[in-house]
Amino acid sequence: MESPVTEPNLAHFNMDRLPPDLQRQLTNVYQSSQLDNALEANRIYHGDARELLAQIQPNSIALSIWSPPYFVGKEYEADLTFTDWQNLLSTVIARHYAIIKPSGFLVVNIADILVFKDPAIPKIQAEVVSNKRSPVTREDVLKAMSEHPHYNRYQIAKLLGCSEQTVDRRLNGNNIRGGKYETQSRVKIVGGLIEEWGLNAGFYLYDRRVWVKDAAWENSRWHSSSYKSVDEFEYLYVFWKPGITKVDRNRLTKKEWREWGSRAVWHFPSVRVNDNHEAKFPLELPRRFIQLLTEPDDIVLDCFMGSGTTAVAAIQQQRQFIGIELIEEYVELAQSNVQKAIAQGCQLTLPLDED
Repeated sequence: MESPVTEPNLAHFNMDRLPPDLQRQLTNVYQSSQLDNALEANRIYHGDARELLAQIQPNSIALSIWSPPYFVGKEYEADLTFTDWQNLLSTVIARHYAIIKPSGFLVVNIADILVFKDPAIPKIQAEVVSNKRSPVTREDVLKAMSEHPHYNRYQIAKLLGCSEQTVDRRLNGNNIRGGKYETQSRVKIVGGLIEEWGLNAGFYLYDRRVWVKDAAWENSRWHSSSYKSVDEFEYLYVFWKPGITKVDRNRLTKKEWREWGSRAVWHFPSVRVNDNHEAKFPLELPRRFIQLLTEPDDIVLDCFMGSGTTAVAAIQQQRQFIGIELIEEYVELAQSNVQKAIAQGCQLTLPLDED
């Protein structure tokens, strides 16, 4: 495989016409050394993205699009602490800067709200009036106590036909037992962290899209026990590496530009059946960005490849791809899905090597 050109656009770009400080900045961006044993395109690699990203040829990736672990308790992230999760994402974003070509893009798909257990939150249990299973009121308890002043809590509970926890809850306004021991949920907005990590790496936030999927009722622990909303959309943060960006409206039809190309909010359903991977995203998500931000034969990267959706979208759009996946089972699944895409008539610029 030929090594990609590491000084894109310089043949028709006069650096001498730029201010000296911008010349220095862009010279560092455009010029980089070659790797002798760089990862080849059109392959899915098994390993940790933090290690394998450094093995990709500098200035070779036109678009990297991926969805990281969301820190919501999925099986593949069960061992991560919140600090671990932050270190993972910030490191992965930082290691993209060298490999994204000048004017290229990094797209991070993530739910903007995180919810996780935080022992620092005061352990105060909510009074969910609408979910009360016992009709006994505070007034009923106080009346029973006045009529039977020598009864203890257990005797009052038996008299009223309820549990002693209900008696305690009615008297004190909250469940002392549950509030004392149950760790509360922390709500955290993630967008600021993602932007900070991008800026620290050298990227600039170029755009932000919203993907409206469907109401995640089955994934919500809140919809019947609090005033909190059910999560039904995710953000797509688009970062740009400095360089001359080619804007070509011919990449989309007029209908596509009108319906989604120039619109910030995208509507399409999520994957309803996660039978072989618990966090798939729909093919339409990477397909739109690949069509909008890249040219045929460009290399598209997904460093959290999962079931291979980004690779399949790249193949269908006549782009090349590189995939990285930590879990070997998913590497095999992604390779199988890529082979199916090829069998359906899509062509790769380079042969797929699964050795």
